[in-house]
Amino acid sequence: MNRTVARLLSGLALLMPMLAATGAHAADKEVTIAYQDMMVPWRYAQSVDELAKATGYKVTYRKFAGGGDVIRAMASGNVQIGEAGSSPVASGLSQGLPIQVFWILDNINDAEALIARKGSGVTSVAQLKGKRLGVPFVSTSHFHALLALKQAGLSDRDVKVLNMRPPEIAAAWERGDIDAAFVWNPVLAKLKATGTPLTSSGKIAAETGHATFDAVVVNRDWAKNHAGFMTSLTRLFAKYDADYRANPKAWDGSTDKGAAVARMSGGIAEEVAGTLALYQFPDLAQQASTQWLGGGANSGVAKSLAATAAFLKTQNTIQTVLPDYSAGVTDAWVKAAAK
Repeated sequence: MNRTVARLLSGLALLMPMLAATGAHAADKEVTIAYQDMMVPWRYAQSVDELAKATGYKVTYRKFAGGGDVIRAMASGNVQIGEAGSSPVASGLSQGLPIQVFWILDNINDAEALIARKGSGVTSVAQLKGKRLGVPFVSTSHFHALLALKQAGLSDRDVKVLNMRPPEIAAAWERGDIDAAFVWNPVLAKLKATGTPLTSSGKIAAETGHATFDAVVVNRDWAKNHAGFMTSLTRLFAKYDADYRANPKAWDGSTDKGAAVARMSGGIAEEVAGTLALYQFPDLAQQASTQWLGGGANSGVAKSLAATAAFLKTQNTIQTVLPDYSAGVTDAWVKAAAK
């Protein structure tokens, strides 16, 4: 080896730790956020890259088809923050994933509902006995469908509960192959046009105390190391939810905000206003209350996750139900954002 090469290699050896440190420092200011197709006010902030401007971080958004995919991406370490429904969050926590719910993206409320097909003879949940009910299995709709049946004195053995994805539900409805369905938009809107509403997730939550919701979760260790970023992100969630609550008309498909929601979600602009109206968006005080994130094991989210996990176990989706889900819930960032 000649001296020139030796000196070059020696210099590189000295430089490598500095390069590694520089790369690590750069990575400290990067984050990948997983999102789905839900129409929520936060989509406007994404569309204008407001989070990156507010924090100085390089923010990458990755769209996923479902909450289960989001949770798997977080388990792999490729995603630090993600949106997922209460069912996949409960599944992830039950399997030991170090994530925490820190924001309620939306209370599903009336955005998921149980509709009976006209001509089926069904006008109440109790009349579903012996009928055919379409629902996507192991979803928030499935969870609430079984709760609705239980409240009506029925079990899933009294009703022929069929596992169908939303497009399959729409097709079966048109053929008359099912008598009722529990599902979300855009299929829900089509069913409402030719069906009879029986109940909704909002009504079931009010009656049972077990709400279904879409949450934003974060890797626990990552959050601790990026406290400033977490506070800024939470304030952005709160900012645009408050903007929507104050003036819903400014969020229809004809406005910049409404159009951004449609574009980022992959939906239709004309459906934005109607879809947003079906959800509830808790404010900072509500998020911090025991109804949602506050109260540790007594928080509404911890209780709902426990109930959801118990349901998932009956469906053989998970093997273990934790004695307490409060480790997967935090009100720290909503409190910080409120200061």
